[in-house]
Amino acid sequence: MSHSAAGSFAKTVLRPTTTSKQWIDALRFCTSDTFTSELPGDTEVSKSPYQMQTDSEGKVDVPQAKFRTSRTVRGALWSWAVPMEQEGPRLISVSGSGAALVGLTKETFLSDAKAAAEIWSGNARLPGSNPWAQCYGGHQFGIWADQLGDGRAISLGEVDGCDQQQQHSSRWEIQLKGAGRTPYSRFGDGYAVRRSSIREYLAAEHLHALGIPTSRSLALVFTERLVEREETEFGAVVTRLAPSWIRFGSFELPASRNDYKLVQTLADYTIRRHYPEIGANLSNDSIAADACGEDKYAMLLRKITRQTALMIARWQAYGFCHGVMNTDNMSVLGLTIDYGPFAFLDAYEPGFICNHSDTSGRYAFDEQPRVALWNLMRLANPLAVLINGGGAATKESVEGGKREELKPETVKAITDILNQFGVQYRQEYVQIMRRKLGLFATEESEDLLDVVQPFLDLLEHAKTDYTFAMRALCDAPFIVYGSPPNSSEKQLEVLVDSLAERSLTFSCAADSSGWKAQAIEYFQKKYLPRLSREMGADGGHALASEIAARMKAVNPKYVLRNWVAQDIIEQAEKGDERAVDNALDLLTKFAFEDRLPDYLASAEKYAGPVPKWGEGLQCSCSS
Repeated sequence: MSHSAAGSFAKTVLRPTTTSKQWIDALRFCTSDTFTSELPGDTEVSKSPYQMQTDSEGKVDVPQAKFRTSRTVRGALWSWAVPMEQEGPRLISVSGSGAALVGLTKETFLSDAKAAAEIWSGNARLPGSNPWAQCYGGHQFGIWADQLGDGRAISLGEVDGCDQQQQHSSRWEIQLKGAGRTPYSRFGDGYAVRRSSIREYLAAEHLHALGIPTSRSLALVFTERLVEREETEFGAVVTRLAPSWIRFGSFELPASRNDYKLVQTLADYTIRRHYPEIGANLSNDSIAADACGEDKYAMLLRKITRQTALMIARWQAYGFCHGVMNTDNMSVLGLTIDYGPFAFLDAYEPGFICNHSDTSGRYAFDEQPRVALWNLMRLANPLAVLINGGGAATKESVEGGKREELKPETVKAITDILNQFGVQYRQEYVQIMRRKLGLFATEESEDLLDVVQPFLDLLEHAKTDYTFAMRALCDAPFIVYGSPPNSSEKQLEVLVDSLAERSLTFSCAADSSGWKAQAIEYFQKKYLPRLSREMGADGGHALASEIAARMKAVNPKYVLRNWVAQDIIEQAEKGDERAVDNALDLLTKFAFEDRLPDYLASAEKYAGPVPKWGEGLQCSCSS
């Protein structure tokens, strides 16, 4: 027997509970994690290993293969997990706002950074934590991939915290990404490298600061573990937060196995724990329907469709490209999750592909709304058995594991819901773009066609920097009012010149002359008259200043472009690990600010032109 084969039958070494006085009482997991207590788990290991008797070496009498070796898991939505030991963990950064969500402070981490690094690398366990990994499937690049699951993410537990934005208590599921193998790792090693971990850690907090629904980041830990990717790299672990990590693929996998009873169990849990408003006015009877005759499962699909539409609208408005919109990467809460080869647009190129593994362009920037709808159709498929003509699924259809031809009423209900995606997406997108263009108080039916789209067409033709262009528009209110007097024509020329200078198409002034003429005509005939109608005839410099300030609050000066992320990664790799913390501050506290504090002065370059080496930079799914 080989050493590796023998090792797989060895007892499992558990991670010891922390002895840090600072941490023992700092974070209290819920007595019962709802995901593992209310949903069926893998029967290969009957209870949490941390509730089993250990020997003198901290081992439990369960072969480690049960936690580390990939296998098919049926009739379950999760398996118990044990993080792998990490070498030389070092705390690199903590998100203060992320920590506040679970009742912690940044100072909690920094006061005993060594203990924090052990805990948030997975080396040490917090009292009450009983880790698990989720089981789900998914369509990857449009092809069914069967069982996938959390191959390198391990949930530590649920914590009652506070959503400061909504000012209400909420439950957060804390998860380590890069903590080692699980039963769902397939051919992977369960680890993550520093470059991808820095990107996800910063991106989640940055998107939240931009107002885009997202998972959150808590902490980033570097390790000395060597991880094999395209080349050998050092490892890292990101601690991330979400109210839930349930994905579209969580429903798809049991449905692919005709386990509709498990689909219904998961749907009921999702409604009960994450969309309680659905059941607020309905009885506990599964046949209950609302006043419109829509049952709770149709209402669930409607809610998820709307949340997804709102998320995608924000992606498009802020120039965010996810890069790998597989159904296993789609949250049922409408959150941006699983940051891989994402990017923010540099030049406005609707067909931009940020993932160099995406050779067909399936997940190109302008394809994201269509793919989101396609993914929702995949989610509707397992829910269809439950949506039974406006009533509930029959007991026979669910427990019998059979899917008969859908009733016309069911098809109509699902079609009506999915048809709303485009309407909801467009409404939200137009509203956001109106605000970005300074149109806060008035709405005109042709704003998208007459004002928004022509401007985007100009940017596309010139391949102008999208984030810079939207920020530059914040000067437009002063052009409308000629502030200072008699300066409108000159100010407009300056604005258009700046847009041309941030173009990737024009190599010299002569190249851009025709485009500049078109841009000036657009401003004079379309945008500025529309902005003038918004501002009214009685305004002046004070009103122009107010509107400009409101525009700057929705048009960031700094975004996490790929070249910016790469620059931060390289600084950290060269030993300046403070660069990660500084970048977090820049992208969360100062993303919309004109002036930076002295300690961030060098970051001003991130609002400047894209360097040649960074133009159109792509990443892969590998991390």
